[in-house]
Amino acid sequence: MRVLLIGANGYLGRFVADRLLADPAVQLTALGRGDDADVRFDLATGSPGALTRFLDAVHPGVVVNCAGTTRGGARELTRHNTVAVATVCEALRRSGCGARLVQIGCGSEYGPSQPGSSTAEDAVPRPGGPYGVSKLAATELVLGSGLDAVVLRVFSPVGPGTPAGSPLGRLAEAMRRAMQSGDAELKLGGLGAQRDFVDVRDVARAVHAASLSAAQGVINIGSGRAVRLRDAAGILARVAGYGGALNELDGPPHPHAPHAASHPAPTLRATIGHPRQDSDHHPGTAPVAFPYPDGCGSWQQADVRTARDRLGWRPRINLEESLADIWMEAACRI
Repeated sequence: MRVLLIGANGYLGRFVADRLLADPAVQLTALGRGDDADVRFDLATGSPGALTRFLDAVHPGVVVNCAGTTRGGARELTRHNTVAVATVCEALRRSGCGARLVQIGCGSEYGPSQPGSSTAEDAVPRPGGPYGVSKLAATELVLGSGLDAVVLRVFSPVGPGTPAGSPLGRLAEAMRRAMQSGDAELKLGGLGAQRDFVDVRDVARAVHAASLSAAQGVINIGSGRAVRLRDAAGILARVAGYGGALNELDGPPHPHAPHAASHPAPTLRATIGHPRQDSDHHPGTAPVAFPYPDGCGSWQQADVRTARDRLGWRPRINLEESLADIWMEAACRI
């Protein structure tokens, strides 16, 4: 099976590439903006015609699109997450290769949901920010393209390679600095949100399964279980061996270790959500966290039955293992 992977150097794309390369039946070609791609092509600025000519030359059976961005203003998000997908869809329509398209969507397309609920694929999407809007627009383009296509709505990916600027990446970095400085207390903000975390390696398995399947439409990829950020922080402290107290800026203090309060030391403050700028709070006060930066409010949990039924996929890697891998990478910076 010849597979064209777009965005192979991204956070998810690297693991998808590894998973596909491990399949001896797959012949992989990577297309992207970087010098290490097999073929250099920028979806946000390249023409559908140029991509069509490449598709006709390579003739892939499957195109996997992991490209996109989570950062930037509305214009940049639209260019990289929506216009780029329009280019892929138009090129595939024009091409004679007849390739199947596996598009990586995200849970942010759904927006806020009712606490305690599980979001299924038939939920009406109401994204709460420009990132979710740009990804939802891409999904609608794929679904309306008439192509043999499936969109995997990935909820909150975690594990090795987690970006340092992500909430869990910031949490690990704050804990690393606390341990390096010998701080016996770590004050954290933005821990109230509950999210459905799924390991990037499990996401890669889902992409592989979707490439081989005939499933179409939207399929959720998550763990099926929401976890509060403060609980994730406790797990990370345990795997890191941090014996200090974890105190919340936006909630009641609860020490991670009973003896921590008896060892006073300078405290380290960290914001897990979007931090406010210095002008937003008075000097000497702890930073205040914006909500979890995906526009999904306080709760998100995936209904993953469709992935089980149509892809034969279930998550295998638990959150503790994912967080241990995040910590190993953070610890290497000590």
